[in-house]
Amino acid sequence: MTIARVIEGRDAALIHCSAAMPVRDAVALLAEKRIGALPVFDGGKVTGIFSERDVVYQLQAQGPAMLDRKVGEVMTAPAITVARDTSVLEALGLMTRRRIRHLPVVEGESVVGFVSIGDLVKYRIDHISSEAEALRVYIQMA
Repeated sequence: MTIARVIEGRDAALIHCSAAMPVRDAVALLAEKRIGALPVFDGGKVTGIFSERDVVYQLQAQGPAMLDRKVGEVMTAPAITVARDTSVLEALGLMTRRRIRHLPVVEGESVVGFVSIGDLVKYRIDHISSEAEALRVYIQMA
């Protein structure tokens, strides 16, 4: 079970922002798309992650003035990434150790996907449910 299996079949374009985008606009994008984080691109490369946590931490530290800053000034950087061939369990372990909830999936210098801890947990639950059903069928036929 690899990250490639989790992201296969996704046909939606990757929602992202630039490091130069005003925080106010990035927050609006998070709200509009009902998502918790955005990969931040600068020069075609992922340089960080902008998340709801960044908004909360910066609001506490700077107040509403932080909304006028650039995403690159408040994002979490550098971005922690995984490759397509990373196992789901390895990615979940990384997220747990680093206390993060989103990972860009990279292939070379290019971002080919973006996964959340929710995506990975759902995939694991679905996989375990399928295995349990296969075992039930096997036992009933034996």
